[in-house]
Amino acid sequence: MEFFQEPILYQNPALCLKVWQFTSQPKKPSPSMQDIRWHYHKEVEFLYVQEGVHEISTPNRTYTLKAGDVMVIGSSQLHRGRVVGPDTLVYIVFHVDLEPYFDPAMMMYYRRFSEVLHPLEELNYMFEENAAVRAEVARIIESIHKEILGESKGYEIAASMHIKHLLLTLLRGDTRGLLQAHEHVDASAMKPIVEYVDRHLAEKIDMEQVARRAGMSYFYFSKYFKRAMGASFTDYVNRKRIAKAERLLVTSGRSIAEVASEVGIGNMAHFYELFKRFNGCTPKQYLKSLNAGPVG
Repeated sequence: MEFFQEPILYQNPALCLKVWQFTSQPKKPSPSMQDIRWHYHKEVEFLYVQEGVHEISTPNRTYTLKAGDVMVIGSSQLHRGRVVGPDTLVYIVFHVDLEPYFDPAMMMYYRRFSEVLHPLEELNYMFEENAAVRAEVARIIESIHKEILGESKGYEIAASMHIKHLLLTLLRGDTRGLLQAHEHVDASAMKPIVEYVDRHLAEKIDMEQVARRAGMSYFYFSKYFKRAMGASFTDYVNRKRIAKAERLLVTSGRSIAEVASEVGIGNMAHFYELFKRFNGCTPKQYLKSLNAGPVG
């Protein structure tokens, strides 16, 4: 079982994205999904299949994408894919770091798109249930691909507008309310907090110190953060730590104890408790499930 972090080289660093069309021929004999290595990247990934059949697995489930289908894979989520059937596979892969696109007018939606509580993968239901949303997202992905490769005058503006349109399409197509708006969040206050947590996961993170960095009192910060992000600050940090632990377990070759220490959790009993709370299984069971492959 192999894993690796895929580097995403942006075609335009200012846009924080990469979009490319791929053509893959079926292999004989066809490899099993278990023979294909997992990979992940910080960027959110959208796939649009134009021809053929593409099978994509995440730790949660397996998707069979046919011509016209689209799907989204969340930031740093393990996944792997293969060609299925006798036909040539043609598809567009769109990688994007969404964070730069959350300006003050959109920060109320930052909580859901930043995957604080649930992975973006849960949004795939709308592509399966709503043909209009599926077709619109496919059209947007094609438009972004055309703009980036064509580099016509003002393509940077056009690509940015298409990304905002993509986010709006997801918001309006979300009949299950996963992307509900929440109270307005001050972008200048929240982004440094999120970035600070990401940089210091291996260390002790003191909420009082973070509150001072945000220019707030301890008690106000506690209430503000939970109202803005939908989770307490402690719960948010723990979720981030366990998410990083998942990736380290499958990429670093380190022991469970070493991984726990690397994500700032020195107490092994506490690490196991948190891991099971967020994954429903122990670290060893998690690795075993990835090796066996998800159930479709």
